[in-house]
Amino acid sequence: MEFHEAVRRRAMVRSFAQDAVAAGVVEGIVRAALRAPSAGNTGGTAWVVLRGAAETEVYWDATTDSAWREASPRWEGLRRAPVILLAYSSAGLYVERYAEPDKAASGLGTGVGAWPVPYWTGDAAFGVMTVLLAAVDAGLGTCVMGNFRGEEALGSALGIPEGWRLFGAVLVGRPDGADHRSASLDRAGPEVRGRIHYGSW
Repeated sequence: MEFHEAVRRRAMVRSFAQDAVAAGVVEGIVRAALRAPSAGNTGGTAWVVLRGAAETEVYWDATTDSAWREASPRWEGLRRAPVILLAYSSAGLYVERYAEPDKAASGLGTGVGAWPVPYWTGDAAFGVMTVLLAAVDAGLGTCVMGNFRGEEALGSALGIPEGWRLFGAVLVGRPDGADHRSASLDRAGPEVRGRIHYGSW
């Protein structure tokens, strides 16, 4: 798919069909994510791929509770997503990388507190954006789920090594056509001309 068409078509899907996604398609999407920018070529991001109800249920069990499920009109549509991709990053790997001779002058190798902007968060976000576009290119829908609760329980269930933090989850699958659009889309956003500034603000 032409790049600008993929950008135009990208949207959050909140109701999925249960159709399985071919393993090769999932592999292609995740490998595309590994091509996203990596500060200092650190490679401090990683992905956990959950496929099928038995594996994706581990995510839902850890990150939601019965009150949320009962209150969410989107729950049934979301839980049908056949694939969940979990984006992780390791701050420690970036600190180690920037302590190496070619990066040491930056001062960022002294610890997490030295970073005015955490590159590990940025790199995880780059990877997620790449997943969203790769999924569109594969004819699939996606939904990003924020990391609000249950990270420790999820990490324990999945054997996540110490030092790796969950950035977020991306649900992947075929949209079922149900309309569960976000109410945020009804909010009038700023005009384009108010968000692009040439020469100065």
